[in-house]
Amino acid sequence: MTHSIRRATADDAGPLAELAAVTFPLACPPSSSPSDIAAHLANTLSEAHFTRYLADPDITILVIDADGPLTGYSLLVDRPAADPDVSSALTLVPSVEISKCYVHPDYHGLGAAAELMHASLEAAAATGAAGAWLGVNSQNARAIRFYGKSGFRKVGTKSFRLGSTVEHDFVLERPLP
Repeated sequence: MTHSIRRATADDAGPLAELAAVTFPLACPPSSSPSDIAAHLANTLSEAHFTRYLADPDITILVIDADGPLTGYSLLVDRPAADPDVSSALTLVPSVEISKCYVHPDYHGLGAAAELMHASLEAAAATGAAGAWLGVNSQNARAIRFYGKSGFRKVGTKSFRLGSTVEHDFVLERPLP
């Protein structure tokens, strides 16, 4: 199945926040509290935040557009990693962060995530970067398998604050074509 993937526009900020509210909780460990998830959504994945991301020249957001509600998105950040644990782990620099890559659960298993990742890697490669990296929760086995199939390998670890708790992520990277 081929999915229509395009660069997000300012009009997508609200729909992106709605999609994030559905998809982000799926990536959280089972022990995550609803209040911590809600705090993260409010503090980083609200419509206002997506509006700012869309206006940032270092950020690219790609969306899967099914001629209706958005069904997936990725957010790429083209600047050096600010986290010292990440920057010391990366072996391919410059590197683009794939900060978010989510697909609505109704589209899991239909190839949408693989197509979105392929488009994200093409967009990252277009920047001239040597590699792409991402952080994934160490307990998210499904995502870790997917990223492995997408050519990523573990190069380090980092901490991630989710509301009032600190989660532990693997840092994965892969070369860009």
